[in-house]
Amino acid sequence: MRGKSGGGRHQYVLRSGRGPVDEEIMGDRIVQFLYSTAREQAPVLFRALSSARVTHWVGYLNFDLPFSSRFLARRFMNSVGIDLTECADPPRTLDTPRKIFERRIRYWECRPLPDDPAAVLCPADSRVLVGSLQVQSHLRIKGKFFHLEELLGVDKAKWSKAFDDGSFAIFRLTPEKYHYSHVPVSGQVVDVYQVPGRYHSCNPSAVVAQLTPYSKNRRVVTVIQTDVPGGSGTGLVAMVEVVALGVGDVVQCYCEREYRDPRPVVPGMFVRRGMPKSLFRPGSSTDVLFFQKGRVRFARDLVRNLGSGRVRSRFSQGFGLPLVETEVQVRSLLGNARMTGDGHDQ
Repeated sequence: MRGKSGGGRHQYVLRSGRGPVDEEIMGDRIVQFLYSTAREQAPVLFRALSSARVTHWVGYLNFDLPFSSRFLARRFMNSVGIDLTECADPPRTLDTPRKIFERRIRYWECRPLPDDPAAVLCPADSRVLVGSLQVQSHLRIKGKFFHLEELLGVDKAKWSKAFDDGSFAIFRLTPEKYHYSHVPVSGQVVDVYQVPGRYHSCNPSAVVAQLTPYSKNRRVVTVIQTDVPGGSGTGLVAMVEVVALGVGDVVQCYCEREYRDPRPVVPGMFVRRGMPKSLFRPGSSTDVLFFQKGRVRFARDLVRNLGSGRVRSRFSQGFGLPLVETEVQVRSLLGNARMTGDGHDQ
């Protein structure tokens, strides 16, 4: 069964507790038309629109047109309120929409790490939902957004088995956000692989209409073993970077210090929490984190906000249960590591 209509207002709450905040969703009417009308009445057209070719074309129109790049860059910055004081590069160099989208920030100053060494971090400036894979958990929302086995790859059964009955967090990046993803935990990379797929929109209306879109889109999966010397002690952690309509690529570019000497993420390398890992190339996009059973305790405010009854969320309206996103910053607290699993994620 597909989700109900995801139209109307979409709201979220801020980490500070302020809210609800209305989200201005770029291209919202077009996306709602595609996923409510074209999907049912013109399936061939709908499939074409979620293809790699169309996604690259949309990215070019929005971010690379040479004759209007400065105008589009200025209009984009003004419309979404980007804070240029955070940028690591001089603002005058951000003269195209692509450069703004792929901007670097002084995260070491404006996104400080939590003091707690057991802190698990948010990987992106984004809006987050947390959930559980346990049948008995009140946070069980898995089937609305993905199928675990399909999302991690049908030929990677060992990883879906490892995270069975675990917990997860979904981070939705909107086009104005800083689009580097950072490592949420410290540990040794044990696997990195790509899973082929489409380029469906991650607009809340599209997610509700399509159901499990993250399992259908192209994605990069990185599995990190944190129970190693210098690791975060959170067991295995999987980070899934999901492309979307208008997102052409995920570039792996891990850096040990600021943005210096970027290198690809490969099995065997040690990665440190809070450091840049990858860059989404233009559009909105999504990170999904998986944790093994009982190895993380999510921050209380994220769990509390999830069930807020005063917020008009399209996820809540479409799926029939409270699902409210909290806006978070990269490298901020997602939860705390638990050294041994006891069967409880909260």
